[in-house]
Amino acid sequence: MREISKETLDALATQAIELPSWAFGNAGTRFKVFTTPGTPRTIQEKLADAAQVNRLTGLAPSVALHIPWDLVDDYTKLSEYAQDLGVRLGTINSNTFQDDAYKFGSLTNVDPRIRQKAIDHHYECIDVMHATGSEDLKIWLPDGTNYPGQGDIRGRQDRLADSLQKIYDRLGDEQRLVLEYKIFEPYFYTMDVPDWGTSYAHVTALGERAFVCLDTGHHAPSTNIEFIVAQLLRLGRLGSFDFNSRFYADDDLIVGSADPFQLFRILFEVVRGGGMEAGSPVRFMLDQCHNIEDKIPGQIRSVLNVQEMTARALLVDQPALRAAQDAGDVLAANAVFMDAFYTDVRPALAEWRESRGLPADPIAAYAKSGYAQVIVGERVGGTQAGWGA
Repeated sequence: MREISKETLDALATQAIELPSWAFGNAGTRFKVFTTPGTPRTIQEKLADAAQVNRLTGLAPSVALHIPWDLVDDYTKLSEYAQDLGVRLGTINSNTFQDDAYKFGSLTNVDPRIRQKAIDHHYECIDVMHATGSEDLKIWLPDGTNYPGQGDIRGRQDRLADSLQKIYDRLGDEQRLVLEYKIFEPYFYTMDVPDWGTSYAHVTALGERAFVCLDTGHHAPSTNIEFIVAQLLRLGRLGSFDFNSRFYADDDLIVGSADPFQLFRILFEVVRGGGMEAGSPVRFMLDQCHNIEDKIPGQIRSVLNVQEMTARALLVDQPALRAAQDAGDVLAANAVFMDAFYTDVRPALAEWRESRGLPADPIAAYAKSGYAQVIVGERVGGTQAGWGA
């Protein structure tokens, strides 16, 4: 077993994991959205909850917004409010999946008026980016078809390329477009951006400030996600992660809960590929819904899981691993890998947190803080945030 060195702890000190504002709202399944006492009613209350996660973990200094769910009249004022809480506004996420006009596509629709409506929505998101100082516009495209012959697959790609170029050309010099992909849902025959290769093809055509977003839940069962991570890092086009876990499909569960070893393998490739180094284009973000668990502890657990597996990935003895690989010593190479994975880093991380003025056990500290009881008492009336709000 390997001890956690000062160099490893210093590397962890640079890690930042962006929280999604929607994780603090009500969520559920396609059949039922569950309400919870104390759920935020406004983006300001979402930010207050996110700030609790950062205060207790030191890992979550920014919060992603979803437009129009998080629309406000004055984003400069919202940015100042976030800063007062100790966080900042991060990625701006567009939404083309909740408008009746987009039933047969948004950026790929055959109707130029509908395509322009979707493009204009992204222009509005870019305006929000200018107001908040956000660097990333993230696009998850829900467009696709359910039946063979329903749409012209190639034509849809042509229209998508044209729409994306118009959006990309509107970005500021310091802003990026990050294109997410998803194998299925809401459509089941074809999705217009179903895989990393399609996303990569589009972003490379756009320009150097376009990148791929990898959502860890958006793959077919048994997909080797760490291979995709390695390849995108190698190509210089991995822009961000949406971390979550799944057992069957896009389950949006707490990251690392379904397959901790997979999370370790992914983060090893991030470390191996320079994704933790200064100047790396890679951003870490959560994309989760807390359907039955409490939301703030769920986010705390999530960022801690990413930190713990990052620490283990940093423990891999890379010179020893490379020597075993070069020698063709299969068992020795695997042993180096597994030795790091099985190292219990939690006590060392608890000590490290205390040395930085953070609680050794953030979840226990949250339970003792009384914050949950306060928001249950204060957030009475109004409309709780959730899907579509």
